[in-house]
Amino acid sequence: MRVGEVRHPERRAAGKPLDGVRVLAIEQMQALPYATQLLAHLGADVVKVEPPEGESGRLAQPALTDRDGRRVGATYLRNNLGKRSLVIDLKRAEGRALFERLLPHFDVVAENLRPGALRALGLGWERIAELAPRAVCVSISGFGADGASPYARWPAYAPVAEAMAGLYEPNRRGDAPPPVVVAGALGDIASALFAVIGVLCALRHRERTGLGQVVDVAMMDAMLAVSDMPPFLWSLGAPERWAAAGSLGICAAFRARDGFFVVAIFREHQFERLAKAVGHPEWIGDPRFATREDWARHTDAVVRPALEAWAADKTKLEAARALCELGIVAGPSNTAADLAADPHVALRDMLIEVPRPDGGRPLLVVGNPVKLSRVAEGPVRSFPSLGEHTDAVLRELLQLGDEELSRLREAGAIR
Repeated sequence: MRVGEVRHPERRAAGKPLDGVRVLAIEQMQALPYATQLLAHLGADVVKVEPPEGESGRLAQPALTDRDGRRVGATYLRNNLGKRSLVIDLKRAEGRALFERLLPHFDVVAENLRPGALRALGLGWERIAELAPRAVCVSISGFGADGASPYARWPAYAPVAEAMAGLYEPNRRGDAPPPVVVAGALGDIASALFAVIGVLCALRHRERTGLGQVVDVAMMDAMLAVSDMPPFLWSLGAPERWAAAGSLGICAAFRARDGFFVVAIFREHQFERLAKAVGHPEWIGDPRFATREDWARHTDAVVRPALEAWAADKTKLEAARALCELGIVAGPSNTAADLAADPHVALRDMLIEVPRPDGGRPLLVVGNPVKLSRVAEGPVRSFPSLGEHTDAVLRELLQLGDEELSRLREAGAIR
C-alpha cells in the first residue's frame, strides 16, 4: 500500500470511525506518537504540537533529509503518518496563551513529556479541564500522571518499564545479566494501545455525560498487563523461571536450510506429533520426556539435533508449513527482507510505502493493524515536516489573519 492510496474503495462512503474527532498532541519519541498515529489511521485529525527545534524523535538514527532541509530521524518517520505539525514555543507566554486558545477546539489533548513538565508550564490537567471541560486528556508516562508512584519523577524508556515489570529476570541464566529489549519497542507500543483503548472509552463516556476526564497510562502498568504474569505464576507456587520462553515445553528456534523457524509445543498431543514427524516415535513414553519441563530440559541435547536434521533440506517456510499441516505450532523467523516480500503482509496492508523526500527507495512504515469490514483502508498522508501546518491550523481553528500570525512569529511564539 502506498501513501495516498485507498484500498477497498467500496467501503469509503462509510467514512472513518473517528471522523470529526480532533486530537492535540504534545508528544515525543514513540509511545504517544504511535497511539495518535493509530487514531489518525482511524480518522482523527491529529495536530502535533512541536517546539521550535522539533520533538526529540526527530533526532533518532538513522536519519534522512526532509523537504525543508532538516535532518529527521527514524523514530519520527515511523510514528507520524497522517498528522499535522504545529510549532508553538510553550516556554514563551505568548505560546502558552495561544495553546490555551486552541484547547476548546479539540476533543482529545494528549501528552507524554517528562514528568511534571506540562504542569510546570501552567498547563496541568486542572487548567486544561478549566478551559476545555469536555476534552479527554491522555497521558503516557513511566509511572502514572497523578504523581503518587514512588517512581513518579523517574524518566522512563521502554526497556526500563519492561525490566521493572519483571519481563527480563525469568530469562536470565545463572549470574549473567538478563537480556534487555527482548521484543523491540514492546513498552512503547503496548502503552500506546492501552492509551487508544482509554481514549475510545473516555469519548464514549463523554457521549453519555458530556464530561471529559484523564486517561492515565503508566508504561510499567502496561508491561505488567502484557507480561506472562511472573507474579501470578509465583503466587501459584510455580518457579519464576516458568515465565521464561522455553522453560516449560518446547519453545525455541531451530535451523533450516536458509535460516531459522520457531516451534512452540506446550501440549502432549503436539509433542507426540513432533516425535513422529522427525522419525523418533520412541520419544513417546521415554522417561526423559515425562513432563513438559523435561521437554524443555532435553530440547537442545536431544530434540534439536533430530529436528534440525529433518529440516536440513527445507527452507524455514517449508519446515514451518510442514509442521503446521500436522497441527504443530511453527513459523519462520523472518528478516526485514522476508517481511517486505511476505504475501500476508501485502494482503493485510501492513506496510505502507512512503516516498522519501531525499529520493531513494520508499520507506516502509507499519500499517494499521485494526481492520474494519465497513471502512476503507487509507488514504494515508505522509509525515509532516516541522511546522508545516502552523499557519493552516491557526487560520482554520482560530481564524488568525496574516497580521497576527506575523506578530506571533516575530515574538517567537510560533515558527
